[in-house]
Amino acid sequence: MFIAHELRQRNIAEYLFYMWQIEDTIRAFDCSLSRIRREYIARFDYTDEQREEETDWFGNLIKMMNEEGCREKGHLQINKVTLQLLSELHQQLLSSSKFPFYSAAYYKVLPFIVELRNRGANREEGEVETCLNALYGVMMLRLQKKEVSPSTEHAVKEITTLVGMLSDYYKQDKEEPLFTP
Repeated sequence: MFIAHELRQRNIAEYLFYMWQIEDTIRAFDCSLSRIRREYIARFDYTDEQREEETDWFGNLIKMMNEEGCREKGHLQINKVTLQLLSELHQQLLSSSKFPFYSAAYYKVLPFIVELRNRGANREEGEVETCLNALYGVMMLRLQKKEVSPSTEHAVKEITTLVGMLSDYYKQDKEEPLFTP
């Protein structure tokens, strides 16, 4: 909860990665709050009050995952909404002539998006989700100490640039809207 709050303010893409990782963590503990409290939360250097807040947060996430049918796979609605907001901003940035550097970064990444979709990635997902899924997948490979090919490293570098720009624009837009309604 504490990390999520900080990331949401600082970098929305990192926030989504973190929340997806939390969803996976909850699944790894079979959606058991007692196990999460005992085997996960207990490892952190929290005060008793912080430990209770973190436990309540995980409990609420577990409840939402159960209610929303994403106990085994998928994402919470709160994360889907955040992704939708990012996707809408992405489209606005591309539609505007005021953001040529963003458009240039997008067109460098577009071939990778097409390739990812042709490889079997979900064709129903939007471009931003495709990019985030690719980065999350590579992050998981690295955590497992698995090899990442040079071509994938190149794609990740370009995708990271685009997602970083999108996250920066998201933060700017929250502070002072980039577009008039």
